[in-house]
Amino acid sequence: MGYFHRDIKPENILISEVKANSQLQFSELKNKSNDDTNNSNTNTHASNRHYLCKVADFGLAREIRSQPPYTDYVSTRWYRAPEVLLRATKYNAPIDLWAMGTIMAELYTLRPLFPGQSELDELYKICSVLGAPNVQNWTEGTQLATQMNFKFPQFNEMSLSAIVPNASNAGLDLMKQLLAYDPDKRPTASQAIKHMFFQVSLICLKFFLYDARTKH
Repeated sequence: MGYFHRDIKPENILISEVKANSQLQFSELKNKSNDDTNNSNTNTHASNRHYLCKVADFGLAREIRSQPPYTDYVSTRWYRAPEVLLRATKYNAPIDLWAMGTIMAELYTLRPLFPGQSELDELYKICSVLGAPNVQNWTEGTQLATQMNFKFPQFNEMSLSAIVPNASNAGLDLMKQLLAYDPDKRPTASQAIKHMFFQVSLICLKFFLYDARTKH
């Protein structure tokens, strides 16, 4: 049994440093979650501080095995998956993975990837970066657009490396997978955390985040 959140956004992801009296419990959880992970290359400095990430606000959450149709007005606009923007009533956990892709880009640049002012503008912003979807890469999306009498704005796909220049190749690859138009082509959460991005040190990410903050 699992759930999909339906309103993943930065405000609903809470990160706090684990205090000393909670370190033992945290270590037990960490060891349990890393049973299949090789920790031999863990950076000494980074391992001295531990952080706990919590997801908040489950007011819109649904069981993965629950039956559609669902409401088409869910999630904050900037992080809303294209199938929801096109008023799909049959969707599932992939909408959360799309949101994580947008948030991942925002962590690098410190600004929203698709800051649409309306639902139509949100689709415009998405197409301006990812290019317009077509029947080859998202058949259902073109059908949903036809039902709405909506025509995708015609753009060529931009390189994510130009938009998120600080990201590593592994980070760019993960973002591209999470931001696939077709929800069936996005990785599951379990698949995403096994991506190479999470198998390498995140020190570079910390450096770039610090560097970006000092410039704002």
